[in-house]
Formats: sequence, structure tokens, C-alpha cells
Amino acid sequence: MDQTKAPPPLTGVTPYLSIASRGGMAAVDFYARAFGAVEVRRMVAEDGERLVHSHLQINGGSVMLSDEFPEMGGEVDVVPASVTIHLQVDDADEWWNRAVVAGAVPIFPLSDQFWGDRYGQVKDPFGHTWSIGSPIKA
Repeated sequence: MDQTKAPPPLTGVTPYLSIASRGGMAAVDFYARAFGAVEVRRMVAEDGERLVHSHLQINGGSVMLSDEFPEMGGEVDVVPASVTIHLQVDDADEWWNRAVVAGAVPIFPLSDQFWGDRYGQVKDPFGHTWSIGSPIKA
């Protein structure tokens, strides 16, 4: 992580993940192993233990995350639900295998789908669901 470089300008929609149980720093490490994330910026709380903010680049897009901060009015240890973060990649099998080796759990098997993608879903160790897809290779 290079603190001297300004983060790239944001456009579009950027997911911002809340990580339970002070797992933010571990989540950054997981996303680097599983999805090749590059951390653009990190801000740590004065106690040195909580992640206030991290900006990641994954496959050309931004994802942001932080630990939960109940003192700011947020809920604590909420299990993520109803959201799937999609990765459209060049090789779904490669990305899938890397994620599973890093600790993601398959919840929808990776397979060829009727819409023309090889597609599947995994749950990361922090409860977030990720879908991985790429065009079916001819």
C-alpha cells in the first residue's frame, strides 16, 4: 500500500462493507488472497486495533470496508444478507479456485449457465456473498 499516492477517483456505485468483530484488517488480507485486492488506502483507529476505513481495488473496481463502530449508532455483529457482490472476470475457474483456497465457502456451485456465463457464488469468512462469472469458453 502506497500512502503517498492519491486514491483513484470514484465513479458509479461502490460497495462499502461493514465487518463484524473487529475483523476488518483480516478481511483486507483475505480479499487480497482471494480476489487479488490491492489496498489503496487504510485508516486505523487511534487504538491501532480497529479499521476505520480501507479502500480496495478488485478487478478494476473499488470496494470499501471498515470494522463496525457501534458508538457511531451502527448495529453490532450483523450477519450480512440480501446482497451479492458480483465479479465479472476473465477466468471464473481461476478466480473461484483462488477464493476457495483462501477460505471462501461455495454456496452455489460454479458451472456453465444458460445465459452464457460460467457462474457460481461463494461466501467469504466475514459473511458476505460474492458471485464470480465469466463468459463460457468455446
